[in-house]
Amino acid sequence: MFQLLFNWRSLVALVAILIASGTIVYSRYLGGKIAMEERQKVEEWVEAGKFIINSPADADTRLPLRIIQNNENDVPIIETNENDSIIQFINLDSAQIAKDQNYLDKKLREFKSQNEPIIWTNPLNGKQRNLYYYGESKLLKEVTYYPIVQLCIVGLFILITLLALRSSYRSSQNQVWAGMAKETAHQLGTPVSSLEGWVEMLKQNPSNEKIVSDLEKDVRRLQLITDRFGKIGSTPQLEKKNIRTQVTAMVDYMKKRASGKVNFSLDTHNEKEIFADISGPLFDWVIENLLKNSLDAMEGAGSIHIDIEQMPDKIYIDITDTGKGIPGAQVRKVFKPGFSTKKRGWGLGLSLSKRIIKQYHKGEIFVKNSEPGKGTTFRIVLKK
Repeated sequence: MFQLLFNWRSLVALVAILIASGTIVYSRYLGGKIAMEERQKVEEWVEAGKFIINSPADADTRLPLRIIQNNENDVPIIETNENDSIIQFINLDSAQIAKDQNYLDKKLREFKSQNEPIIWTNPLNGKQRNLYYYGESKLLKEVTYYPIVQLCIVGLFILITLLALRSSYRSSQNQVWAGMAKETAHQLGTPVSSLEGWVEMLKQNPSNEKIVSDLEKDVRRLQLITDRFGKIGSTPQLEKKNIRTQVTAMVDYMKKRASGKVNFSLDTHNEKEIFADISGPLFDWVIENLLKNSLDAMEGAGSIHIDIEQMPDKIYIDITDTGKGIPGAQVRKVFKPGFSTKKRGWGLGLSLSKRIIKQYHKGEIFVKNSEPGKGTTFRIVLKK
């Protein structure tokens, strides 16, 4: 699925690059062509105007007049003398001219930066020179800005496509997770039920009392694991629970499975009751996973400190160990499925923990800080 998503992203990126490149190249070509045609149009307009002014009274002026009329509401032009004094102008905003006395000067500077002027020299004396500065027509402006609009559309298309693919990938991934968890719970259910039956049979013989006690603990543990897996993919029933009690129970459970060289400590800032809506079995699973990771990181010796702080609207749970720490490059990967620094295991514990806290409890879980050789602090944030 990941490979498919990667291929889709590559294809979308390639299509976007081709569309953008083609749009820019064609728009530049089209813009250049229009700019040449507009310069020719201005040159014809200048010649037509001067012909009408300087032609004999009986001259045929129909064609020059048609040329002048064809440029109405098209290319903006400002005519000046050699001293840049404005003689006349066409196709400019008359309302803006009346409103802003510097409008014509601004436009003249703008036109000078856009195009080289067309120079007309009086054929009668060869000295009088008028300069015609012109700007871009509406059509040329539209062609100029078209690539930008097109790129925005392409960018929006890419964004929507990637979001859709990401959503589809997440949905498929969630279905795989839920299916795997429920199948695991189903597969565990049969042998656990069988073990319960064997325990009841062993109870009938008083000499088996010690064995039965240990077996019952292990069967209850298997039942708890089955229950946890069965809840993945289903909407859990959240209940108001005392977080201090939940965490204390898990710490006591892990103490029995840790070496005597590991010191556990819990600080609740003198709060005996810290309530939040949680799914008990799933929340315990998260705490167990974090404590197991801490024990693995310390390799049998060190300390684990759990700090629970109650704020007005949130509860912070920090689990700090004195283990080997996590390298900076790997901090972002710790919650990804399959990531593990151990030789054994599937690397699913932290990934499952994040799903449980984020999806089912609407909270947060992240690496608060970590330093190689000194230890790591994981933080859970729950809503009160």
